[in-house]
Amino acid sequence: MTAKSLRPQFPEELLLRGSWKRFLQLIALFVPGQTTWRVRLHRWRGVHIGEFVHIGTAVMIETAFPEWVSIGNNVVIGMRATLIAHFEGNPPPLEQLKDNISIRIEDEAFVGPCSLIMPNVTIGRGAVITAGSVVTRSVPPMTMVQGNPARPIAKCGIPLTFRTPLKEFLLQIKPIRSARGESAQADDGGVPSDPHKIPNPAI
Repeated sequence: MTAKSLRPQFPEELLLRGSWKRFLQLIALFVPGQTTWRVRLHRWRGVHIGEFVHIGTAVMIETAFPEWVSIGNNVVIGMRATLIAHFEGNPPPLEQLKDNISIRIEDEAFVGPCSLIMPNVTIGRGAVITAGSVVTRSVPPMTMVQGNPARPIAKCGIPLTFRTPLKEFLLQIKPIRSARGESAQADDGGVPSDPHKIPNPAI
């Protein structure tokens, strides 16, 4: 018996169904309509999507098991973000396959451009994932994270929705401080205590 045969296996994907889901994903990458056609196409693929969701250009949402992704209301997903809901060799228990949700993005969350969301992650209500971050663990509500792996750097006073003025959002951010009283550090050298200097989550 080979090592591969001993490894837990995902359910076999039917050729026509799998090809159809990937075809819809391909169209959704670049079709116009961040609140209309892109949302519809991903719903047709099986992604659970709420109301008033914005999906940017070239967003990749789980190719094989799109039904394992749940996106709440008023969520913004920036361009070129990637959501991966499974790893080969690590399937959920058989009794959970039908209703499994691997990635859950709650209401009013913001996923910045080029972010990578890994399996078995919940992004809490109003949480902010800054651009280019790699999210390997769940993010608490109203928390801004940054880096690879993404770490909390600030608490959000208000959610960063599509209609939230960026200046108002930045003015209500509170940097997270360490036990020594310093601002939480990010990979690029840290976040200053001045809220005006906290990195723009969209760039």
